[in-house]
Amino acid sequence: MAVLELTNISKHFGAIQAVNDVSFSIEAGEVVGLMGDNGAGKSTLVKMIAGNFSPSHGTMRMDGAELVLNKPVEARRHGIEIVHQDLALCDNLTAAANVFLGREIRRGVGPFRILDYASMYKRAGQIFAELKSETRPRDLVKQMSGGQRQAVAIARTRLSEAKIVLMDEPTAAISVRQVAEVLNLIRHLRDQGIAVVLISHRMPDVFDVADRVIVMRRGRKVADKRIAASSPEEVTGLITGAIEQVA
Repeated sequence: MAVLELTNISKHFGAIQAVNDVSFSIEAGEVVGLMGDNGAGKSTLVKMIAGNFSPSHGTMRMDGAELVLNKPVEARRHGIEIVHQDLALCDNLTAAANVFLGREIRRGVGPFRILDYASMYKRAGQIFAELKSETRPRDLVKQMSGGQRQAVAIARTRLSEAKIVLMDEPTAAISVRQVAEVLNLIRHLRDQGIAVVLISHRMPDVFDVADRVIVMRRGRKVADKRIAASSPEEVTGLITGAIEQVA
């Protein structure tokens, strides 16, 4: 059974049709690359899965049950986490503080409760170790490389029992070495049985880690293929419109 299944999903804003009749499914432990030019509808589609927008038409199902989301916190309760392109980190806080932001561990009795920094540092350290990241819980985010920042953002998804992680341009504007770190983080999520939807403009990254590639153009899905059955040239043609559509 697919962990997430979208059927004829559409979203319009007034007369603007941002997403038009898109259907696809994703299995546990599968990495799906979502590609398309700017304005193709990728971010709108992901925001519907993340609970930011409600679909105008169509249905979403998770583990076979219909999924209706009205806000992001409901998506998180269902095991859907998102890593935004801007990462949404606080530079003045430590890695551990960012991982637990809004979900801090407290200790004490009754109304007299204080932040349990020791427990948060310990748990954050365990998560970074699971992700095979060199990020240290006590380091300030403002002193970190792009790859380490991504590790902090991805670590936040591991606090809950995430089933799906949505990643928006995780390898944009970072060095080649840091790109390799982020791709390894994605592989670790996959190996733990977590489904990953990877939005990216970087063709080599998608063909390196994804199992399938979905291409969108002008709000429609024009391809959904196994990586082994496609090529960068074909995907480029689909994105630009040189190739209309493939089965």
